[in-house]
Amino acid sequence: MIYIHIPFCKQKCSYCNFHFSTSLNFKDEMLASMKKEIFLRKDELQNKNLQSLYFGGGTPSILSPDEIKSLIDESLKYFSFKNDIEITLEANPDDLDKNFLKGLADSPINRLSIGTQSFFEADLKLMNRAHTASEAEDSIKRAQDFGFENLSIDLIYGSPTSNLEIWKENVKKTITLQVPHISSYALTVEPKTALENWISKGKVNSPKEEEQNQEFYYLSDFLKDNGFDHYEVSNFAKPGFYSRHNSSYWKYKEYLGIGPSAHSYNGFDRRSWNVANNQQYIKKLNSGLLAMEEEFLSQKDQFNEMIMIGLRTIWGVDLISLNEKFDSEMLEYFHKEIKLKLEEGILIIKENHLKIPEKHWFMADGIAADLFMV
Repeated sequence: MIYIHIPFCKQKCSYCNFHFSTSLNFKDEMLASMKKEIFLRKDELQNKNLQSLYFGGGTPSILSPDEIKSLIDESLKYFSFKNDIEITLEANPDDLDKNFLKGLADSPINRLSIGTQSFFEADLKLMNRAHTASEAEDSIKRAQDFGFENLSIDLIYGSPTSNLEIWKENVKKTITLQVPHISSYALTVEPKTALENWISKGKVNSPKEEEQNQEFYYLSDFLKDNGFDHYEVSNFAKPGFYSRHNSSYWKYKEYLGIGPSAHSYNGFDRRSWNVANNQQYIKKLNSGLLAMEEEFLSQKDQFNEMIMIGLRTIWGVDLISLNEKFDSEMLEYFHKEIKLKLEEGILIIKENHLKIPEKHWFMADGIAADLFMV
């Protein structure tokens, strides 16, 4: 599978620390460099028959449909697409007007991930989103009118501008709009963001973990009652609408990341990432060189990653695979560490898979970290 990072946004959200630029001055050069990178790295993936292609960012919908199609066409020069390939475009609600959606409907894009975040103005203003509450709702309806049934929306809970009652209305709105996939995240205060600055100056209250915990479990219970599977800590889907792309990440499949700051993984012991600087990226690719660094994952790194990712999912950690992959010393440590958590019910083993019961999922990362090899 391939991930393409589009490093441009109209404006900076207050909570975001992803790599992007609000200047489009070098957009054409960036797209040309991405095409060069696809060519230079065409032999990295063992499986050239792609099951997913994902445009993330940044804001991919800042590109025109023709620019998006040109990147898809470039990928098709060196890779084949499965007949049922999932091609996802992350999009902001304010970009999804009729002309843009008409262009997308004529492209191979068959899944939209819409950065809704909230259906309430106070939340959107705090987050410095470019869209309004009405645009959030209208964009979903318009996308459906243009034939996009495979839709996902992002929602953020635990904002200081929200509360449980507002959150309930947000979640209920997704059911009314018949959205089949929801990715939902707690508002976190990242370093060097506007949100961190506002909180440090007392302009905004810090998110409260207890409230986020309450809202997380309301979300999970309500969506399950309405036919959704809670298949990863932050992801919910109707049957048949799981994100194929993200599920491949969680199952340790190989992937190729194109664009500034994009990461790649060979499915085993090698991870690489592109420089998080647009100008450096373009300059390197113009010289026919990759703007990339890489690392080889130690056995400990591979073990920790398998634990962290697996315990966040409905599938858990495959204990047979774990036993085959790691040496007896590591396995002895692992079984010693999980013993108490199994007795306490924080972990369970079911059909040779180690899992966290869903009632403890809000603390999944902490539980997994307790098991890490150091």
